[in-house]
Amino acid sequence: MTVTASTVDERMAARARRWDFAAWRDKVIAAGGCAHPIHLTGAWRVTHNGSGAVVAQRSGHIFVPCGTRRASVCQPCADRYAADAFHLLRAGLAGGDKGIPVTVTEKPRVFLTLTAPSFGPVHTTPTTPAGRRLPCGCGNYHHPDDARLGTPLDPDGYDYDAAVLWQAHAGQLWHRFTIALRRKLATAAGFPVSHFPRHARLSFAKVAEYQRRGLVHFHAVIRLDGPDGPTDPAPAWADHDLLTACIRDAAESVLVESWRPCGTVLPLRWGPQIDIRTIRPAQAGQFEAGDGEISEARLAGYVAKYATKSTGATPGADRPIRSPLDIDHLVGISGHHRRMMQTAWDLGGLVMYEGLKLRHWAHMLGFRGHFLTKSRRYSTTFKAIRETQAAWRHTEALDKLGVTEDEVTVVNHWQFVTVGYRDDAERELAAGIAERITNHRQHEVREE
Repeated sequence: MTVTASTVDERMAARARRWDFAAWRDKVIAAGGCAHPIHLTGAWRVTHNGSGAVVAQRSGHIFVPCGTRRASVCQPCADRYAADAFHLLRAGLAGGDKGIPVTVTEKPRVFLTLTAPSFGPVHTTPTTPAGRRLPCGCGNYHHPDDARLGTPLDPDGYDYDAAVLWQAHAGQLWHRFTIALRRKLATAAGFPVSHFPRHARLSFAKVAEYQRRGLVHFHAVIRLDGPDGPTDPAPAWADHDLLTACIRDAAESVLVESWRPCGTVLPLRWGPQIDIRTIRPAQAGQFEAGDGEISEARLAGYVAKYATKSTGATPGADRPIRSPLDIDHLVGISGHHRRMMQTAWDLGGLVMYEGLKLRHWAHMLGFRGHFLTKSRRYSTTFKAIRETQAAWRHTEALDKLGVTEDEVTVVNHWQFVTVGYRDDAERELAAGIAERITNHRQHEVREE
């Protein structure tokens, strides 16, 4: 008689006793402990060009990482994404790598944070300039983990329509901000904006981060280069003070007009809280550089971590919503975020908002932009970083076979099968493997 395991632990033990467990574990390790691996079947063959002999071959079934950036969906893949984002951002900050010269540290550079405006009072933990805690508008003192933080004091009076529409236009606000910034810089330097490309280039990398109230901040590294980008010295008229002043003026001047469902104009702007800090070189491990400045030593890691965050609503909201029932059935989500999703869904059904595709982005609370974007000449690209990694692994594999690229032909042929693990027992075992991989990696970093 077959006995069915009744608990996850028993099913995990049963899975570990199966004859194919060692091979399955090796696949999980090869995929870095991915929580939702892509299953492929096919073959890999290395053939010697001169003799035609098969130097090595492999066929069968493999796992490859899902590659998501969201930590709430897959922590191992999010860690890899954050590591790539760190190198991309750091190259544009410190140079000396990825084809970016170290002279970028001499350019005018700032770390900018742009925020969303208020759409109604929310629960907060206010403090005085001296750091003394003040009561929230509700009269209470909230613990930092209080689930009410970021939710409206008066949900019925909160402007959900405007909040979702602002979120949907956040990318357009950023685009118009960069246009306005070039205009402000050209005016300050005394030449027409059409001549800006002849004198300077605006280079940036930005990342979106959700606040507790469900609206995004934009954190950006902005650098002023010469016309040819990072290898070209900044123009003589450019300095940190000029860049800071022009950024503030540009952010305050940006306006995007939308419409409320009733047809009245809805003006959309950045929030009044604009934080601008000069980036200066500092000693390794030092974050603050003093007097409102910020060190480049850890700034790349500080910004890269935002790229792996989700909405903060619930892991279930990291996937598209197909119907209002999906919103109703989400578990562990605040009423505030649920209402933002419902508002996005409802507005998405109106013809006037058809171009915003709000129903497609309802799970993101209406935000439809990329979480990490950069200008073309800021630094390297994710594609270049990953091609370099793939080339290194390819060369390493050939070195183990004792052959070179010129001596052999490598043929890969793989087909998609499915995604994920078969049951909760495999998912828990994979999570344990992923944790050990992470701990081992962190231990190696500490030893270095």
